[in-house]
Amino acid sequence: MSITKVIIALLIIILVGYTVYFIRDVIKHKEELETDVTWWKAGLISALVNFFDPLGIGAFAPQTALLKAFKQTRDQLIPGTMNAANTIPVLIQALIFTTVVEVEPVTLVVMLAAAMFGAIFGAGIVSKLSENHIRVVMGIALSITAVVMLAGLLGLMPVGGDAIGLTPGKLVVAGVINFILGALMTAGVGLYNPCMVVVSLLGMSVNVAFPIMMGSCAFLMPAASVKFIKEGAYNRRSAFWMAIFGSIGTLIACLVIKSLPITVLKWIVVGVTIYTSFVMLRAARKSKKA
Repeated sequence: MSITKVIIALLIIILVGYTVYFIRDVIKHKEELETDVTWWKAGLISALVNFFDPLGIGAFAPQTALLKAFKQTRDQLIPGTMNAANTIPVLIQALIFTTVVEVEPVTLVVMLAAAMFGAIFGAGIVSKLSENHIRVVMGIALSITAVVMLAGLLGLMPVGGDAIGLTPGKLVVAGVINFILGALMTAGVGLYNPCMVVVSLLGMSVNVAFPIMMGSCAFLMPAASVKFIKEGAYNRRSAFWMAIFGSIGTLIACLVIKSLPITVLKWIVVGVTIYTSFVMLRAARKSKKA
Protein backbone atom coordinates (compact mmCIF):
# COMPACT_ATOMS: atom_id res chain seq x y z
CA MET A 1 0.00 0.00 0.00
CA SER A 2 1.38 3.46 -0.96
CA ILE A 3 2.03 6.20 1.61
CA THR A 4 -0.77 8.29 0.11
CA LYS A 5 -3.26 5.46 0.57
CA VAL A 6 -2.10 5.01 4.16
CA ILE A 7 -2.70 8.73 4.78
CA ILE A 8 -6.18 8.48 3.27
CA ALA A 9 -6.97 5.45 5.45
CA LEU A 10 -5.73 7.32 8.54
CA LEU A 11 -7.88 10.33 7.63
CA ILE A 12 -10.97 8.12 7.48
CA ILE A 13 -10.15 6.52 10.84
CA ILE A 14 -9.53 9.93 12.44
CA LEU A 15 -12.75 11.35 10.97
CA VAL A 16 -14.86 8.54 12.44
CA GLY A 17 -13.02 8.50 15.78
CA TYR A 18 -13.09 12.25 16.31
CA THR A 19 -16.77 12.56 15.33
CA VAL A 20 -17.71 9.93 17.92
CA TYR A 21 -15.55 11.58 20.62
CA PHE A 22 -16.94 15.04 19.89
CA ILE A 23 -20.59 13.97 19.90
CA ARG A 24 -20.13 11.92 23.09
CA ASP A 25 -18.77 15.02 24.89
CA VAL A 26 -21.73 17.14 23.74
CA ILE A 27 -24.21 14.47 24.87
CA LYS A 28 -22.40 14.01 28.18
CA HIS A 29 -22.77 17.72 28.94
CA LYS A 30 -26.19 18.23 27.36
CA GLU A 31 -27.55 19.67 30.61
CA GLU A 32 -24.78 22.27 30.64
CA LEU A 33 -25.09 23.47 27.05
CA GLU A 34 -24.88 27.23 26.57
CA THR A 35 -28.21 29.03 26.29
CA ASP A 36 -26.95 32.18 24.55
CA VAL A 37 -26.26 30.45 21.21
CA THR A 38 -28.69 30.63 18.26
CA TRP A 39 -28.30 27.37 16.34
CA TRP A 40 -29.07 28.78 12.90
CA LYS A 41 -26.71 31.75 13.34
CA ALA A 42 -23.83 29.51 14.39
CA GLY A 43 -24.71 27.07 11.60
CA LEU A 44 -24.90 29.69 8.84
CA ILE A 45 -21.61 31.27 9.96
CA SER A 46 -19.88 27.91 9.69
CA ALA A 47 -21.54 26.98 6.39
CA LEU A 48 -20.43 30.28 4.86
CA VAL A 49 -16.79 30.21 5.95
CA ASN A 50 -16.38 26.50 5.21
CA PHE A 51 -17.83 27.03 1.74
CA PHE A 52 -14.95 29.42 0.99
CA ASP A 53 -12.35 27.46 2.98
CA PRO A 54 -11.34 25.03 0.17
CA LEU A 55 -10.23 28.06 -1.88
CA GLY A 56 -7.28 28.36 0.45
CA ILE A 57 -8.70 31.55 1.93
CA GLY A 58 -8.96 30.04 5.38
CA ALA A 59 -11.98 30.00 7.70
CA PHE A 60 -10.60 31.23 11.02
CA ALA A 61 -10.30 34.99 10.33
CA PRO A 62 -13.83 35.54 8.97
CA GLN A 63 -15.26 33.02 11.43
CA THR A 64 -13.71 34.88 14.36
CA ALA A 65 -15.22 38.17 13.14
CA LEU A 66 -18.67 36.65 12.61
CA LEU A 67 -18.71 34.80 15.95
CA LYS A 68 -17.86 38.07 17.68
CA ALA A 69 -20.34 40.14 15.64
CA PHE A 70 -23.25 37.77 16.32
CA LYS A 71 -22.12 36.94 19.88
CA GLN A 72 -22.14 33.17 19.45
CA THR A 73 -19.38 32.54 22.01
CA ARG A 74 -17.09 34.37 24.43
CA ASP A 75 -13.71 35.59 23.14
CA GLN A 76 -11.86 33.20 25.44
CA LEU A 77 -13.62 30.20 23.89
CA ILE A 78 -13.24 31.22 20.24
CA PRO A 79 -10.03 29.19 19.55
CA GLY A 80 -11.39 26.00 21.10
CA THR A 81 -14.82 26.41 19.51
CA MET A 82 -13.42 26.96 16.02
CA ASN A 83 -10.96 24.07 16.30
CA ALA A 84 -13.57 21.64 17.64
CA ALA A 85 -16.22 22.64 15.08
CA ASN A 86 -14.02 22.89 11.97
CA THR A 87 -12.17 19.61 12.46
CA ILE A 88 -14.82 17.52 10.70
CA PRO A 89 -15.16 19.82 7.64
CA VAL A 90 -11.37 19.99 7.30
CA LEU A 91 -11.04 16.20 7.44
CA ILE A 92 -13.57 16.00 4.61
CA GLN A 93 -11.56 18.53 2.56
CA ALA A 94 -8.32 16.65 3.19
CA LEU A 95 -9.83 13.35 2.06
CA ILE A 96 -11.04 14.87 -1.20
CA PHE A 97 -7.88 16.80 -2.15
CA THR A 98 -5.38 14.15 -1.02
CA THR A 99 -7.17 11.77 -3.37
CA VAL A 100 -7.14 14.04 -6.45
CA VAL A 101 -3.85 16.05 -6.17
CA GLU A 102 -0.44 14.36 -6.37
CA VAL A 103 2.24 15.27 -3.79
CA GLU A 104 5.65 13.66 -3.25
CA PRO A 105 4.96 11.25 -0.34
CA VAL A 106 7.92 12.15 1.95
CA THR A 107 7.19 15.87 1.61
CA LEU A 108 3.53 15.29 2.46
CA VAL A 109 4.28 13.11 5.50
CA VAL A 110 6.86 15.53 6.96
CA MET A 111 4.59 18.54 6.52
CA LEU A 112 1.60 16.79 8.08
CA ALA A 113 3.57 15.43 11.02
CA ALA A 114 5.19 18.81 11.73
CA ALA A 115 1.83 20.59 11.85
CA MET A 116 0.32 17.89 14.08
CA PHE A 117 3.12 18.03 16.67
CA GLY A 118 2.99 21.84 16.59
CA ALA A 119 -0.71 21.70 17.43
CA ILE A 120 -0.17 19.24 20.28
CA PHE A 121 2.42 21.60 21.76
CA GLY A 122 0.35 24.73 21.16
CA ALA A 123 -3.08 23.56 22.34
CA GLY A 124 -1.83 22.72 25.83
CA ILE A 125 -0.67 26.31 26.24
CA VAL A 126 -3.51 28.14 24.48
CA SER A 127 -6.28 26.31 26.36
CA LYS A 128 -4.87 27.67 29.66
CA LEU A 129 -4.40 31.28 28.56
CA SER A 130 -6.57 34.05 29.96
CA GLU A 131 -9.15 35.77 27.75
CA ASN A 132 -6.93 38.83 27.42
CA HIS A 133 -3.89 36.78 26.44
CA ILE A 134 -6.01 35.05 23.78
CA ARG A 135 -6.99 38.44 22.38
CA VAL A 136 -3.39 39.63 22.21
CA VAL A 137 -2.09 36.43 20.60
CA MET A 138 -4.90 36.38 18.04
CA GLY A 139 -4.61 40.09 17.32
CA ILE A 140 -0.87 39.98 16.64
CA ALA A 141 -0.97 36.72 14.68
CA LEU A 142 -3.91 37.89 12.55
CA SER A 143 -2.02 41.10 11.76
CA ILE A 144 0.95 39.06 10.52
CA THR A 145 -1.36 36.83 8.47
CA ALA A 146 -2.99 39.90 6.88
CA VAL A 147 0.42 41.30 5.88
CA VAL A 148 1.42 37.99 4.30
CA MET A 149 -1.89 37.72 2.42
CA LEU A 150 -1.65 41.34 1.25
CA ALA A 151 1.90 40.84 0.00
CA GLY A 152 0.74 37.87 -2.07
CA LEU A 153 -2.18 39.81 -3.57
CA LEU A 154 0.09 42.73 -4.48
CA GLY A 155 2.54 40.42 -6.23
CA LEU A 156 5.31 40.90 -3.67
CA MET A 157 5.54 37.17 -2.99
CA PRO A 158 6.81 34.51 -5.43
CA VAL A 159 4.02 32.73 -7.29
CA GLY A 160 5.61 29.30 -6.90
CA GLY A 161 7.02 26.75 -9.32
CA ASP A 162 5.91 23.38 -10.60
CA ALA A 163 7.57 20.98 -8.14
CA ILE A 164 5.44 18.44 -6.23
CA GLY A 165 8.11 17.77 -3.59
CA LEU A 166 11.00 19.40 -1.70
CA THR A 167 14.72 18.75 -1.44
CA PRO A 168 15.99 17.69 2.04
CA GLY A 169 17.20 21.18 2.97
CA LYS A 170 13.99 22.91 1.95
CA LEU A 171 11.95 20.17 3.60
CA VAL A 172 13.60 20.88 6.98
CA VAL A 173 12.74 24.57 6.64
CA ALA A 174 9.16 23.77 5.58
CA GLY A 175 8.76 21.33 8.46
CA VAL A 176 9.90 23.87 11.08
CA ILE A 177 7.56 26.53 9.68
CA ASN A 178 4.62 24.13 9.54
CA PHE A 179 5.32 23.17 13.19
CA ILE A 180 5.00 26.84 14.16
CA LEU A 181 1.87 27.25 12.04
CA GLY A 182 0.37 24.21 13.73
CA ALA A 183 0.93 25.77 17.15
CA LEU A 184 -0.56 29.09 16.01
CA MET A 185 -3.58 27.25 14.61
CA THR A 186 -4.63 26.41 18.16
CA ALA A 187 -4.79 30.15 18.90
CA GLY A 188 -7.46 30.55 16.23
CA VAL A 189 -5.03 31.64 13.50
CA GLY A 190 -5.67 29.87 10.19
CA LEU A 191 -2.90 27.77 8.65
CA TYR A 192 -4.15 27.81 5.05
CA ASN A 193 -2.83 31.14 3.76
CA PRO A 194 0.56 31.03 5.52
CA CYS A 195 1.04 27.43 4.36
CA MET A 196 0.21 28.40 0.78
CA VAL A 197 2.78 31.20 0.98
CA VAL A 198 5.45 28.79 2.30
CA VAL A 199 4.76 26.32 -0.50
CA SER A 200 5.07 29.13 -3.09
CA LEU A 201 8.26 30.55 -1.56
CA LEU A 202 9.90 27.12 -1.69
CA GLY A 203 9.13 26.73 -5.40
CA MET A 204 6.33 24.18 -5.28
CA SER A 205 3.18 24.21 -7.38
CA VAL A 206 0.31 26.13 -5.79
CA ASN A 207 -1.94 23.12 -6.45
CA VAL A 208 0.24 21.05 -4.13
CA ALA A 209 -0.57 23.50 -1.34
CA PHE A 210 -4.15 22.25 -1.11
CA PRO A 211 -3.54 18.67 0.08
CA ILE A 212 -0.62 19.89 2.24
CA MET A 213 -2.52 22.66 4.02
CA MET A 214 -5.74 20.65 4.30
CA GLY A 215 -3.89 17.52 5.38
CA SER A 216 -1.87 19.52 7.91
CA CYS A 217 -5.04 20.87 9.49
CA ALA A 218 -6.75 17.48 9.28
CA PHE A 219 -4.00 15.85 11.34
CA LEU A 220 -3.33 18.73 13.74
CA MET A 221 -6.90 19.81 14.47
CA PRO A 222 -8.16 16.53 15.98
CA ALA A 223 -5.17 16.46 18.34
CA ALA A 224 -5.68 20.10 19.31
CA SER A 225 -9.47 19.81 19.49
CA VAL A 226 -9.33 16.80 21.83
CA LYS A 227 -7.23 18.90 24.22
CA PHE A 228 -9.74 21.75 24.05
CA ILE A 229 -12.62 19.31 24.59
CA LYS A 230 -10.92 17.70 27.61
CA GLU A 231 -10.33 21.16 29.10
CA GLY A 232 -13.93 22.16 28.37
CA ALA A 233 -12.41 25.22 26.64
CA TYR A 234 -15.01 25.51 23.90
CA ASN A 235 -18.65 26.40 23.39
CA ARG A 236 -20.37 23.02 22.93
CA ARG A 237 -23.68 24.18 21.48
CA SER A 238 -22.06 26.56 19.01
CA ALA A 239 -19.44 23.98 17.95
CA PHE A 240 -22.08 21.28 17.44
CA TRP A 241 -24.15 23.29 14.96
CA MET A 242 -21.05 24.71 13.31
CA ALA A 243 -19.69 21.20 12.69
CA ILE A 244 -22.93 20.07 11.02
CA PHE A 245 -23.46 23.09 8.78
CA GLY A 246 -19.73 23.49 8.11
CA SER A 247 -19.54 19.95 6.75
CA ILE A 248 -22.44 20.65 4.40
CA GLY A 249 -20.83 23.90 3.27
CA THR A 250 -17.46 22.33 2.52
CA LEU A 251 -18.99 19.42 0.59
CA ILE A 252 -20.89 21.83 -1.64
CA ALA A 253 -17.77 23.97 -2.06
CA CYS A 254 -15.67 21.07 -3.31
CA LEU A 255 -18.19 20.60 -6.13
CA VAL A 256 -18.83 24.18 -7.28
CA ILE A 257 -16.04 26.40 -5.91
CA LYS A 258 -13.96 26.49 -9.12
CA SER A 259 -16.16 29.10 -10.82
CA LEU A 260 -15.97 31.74 -8.05
CA PRO A 261 -13.77 34.91 -8.29
CA ILE A 262 -10.97 33.88 -5.93
CA THR A 263 -9.00 37.16 -6.03
CA VAL A 264 -11.99 39.27 -4.97
CA LEU A 265 -12.74 36.89 -2.11
CA LYS A 266 -9.14 37.02 -0.90
CA TRP A 267 -9.25 40.82 -0.80
CA ILE A 268 -12.41 40.61 1.31
CA VAL A 269 -10.74 38.21 3.72
CA VAL A 270 -7.68 40.50 4.04
CA GLY A 271 -10.04 43.29 5.09
CA VAL A 272 -11.84 41.05 7.57
CA THR A 273 -8.53 39.81 8.98
CA ILE A 274 -7.25 43.35 9.56
CA TYR A 275 -10.55 44.40 11.14
CA THR A 276 -10.63 41.37 13.45
CA SER A 277 -7.03 41.92 14.52
CA PHE A 278 -7.85 45.55 15.36
CA VAL A 279 -10.95 44.57 17.34
CA MET A 280 -9.06 41.91 19.34
CA LEU A 281 -6.13 44.20 20.21
CA ARG A 282 -8.46 47.09 21.10
CA ALA A 283 -10.48 44.82 23.40
CA ALA A 284 -7.28 43.59 25.05
CA ARG A 285 -6.08 47.16 25.57
CA LYS A 286 -9.39 48.25 27.10
CA SER A 287 -9.44 45.20 29.39
CA LYS A 288 -5.88 45.90 30.56
CA LYS A 289 -6.75 49.51 31.37
CA ALA A 290 -9.84 48.41 33.28
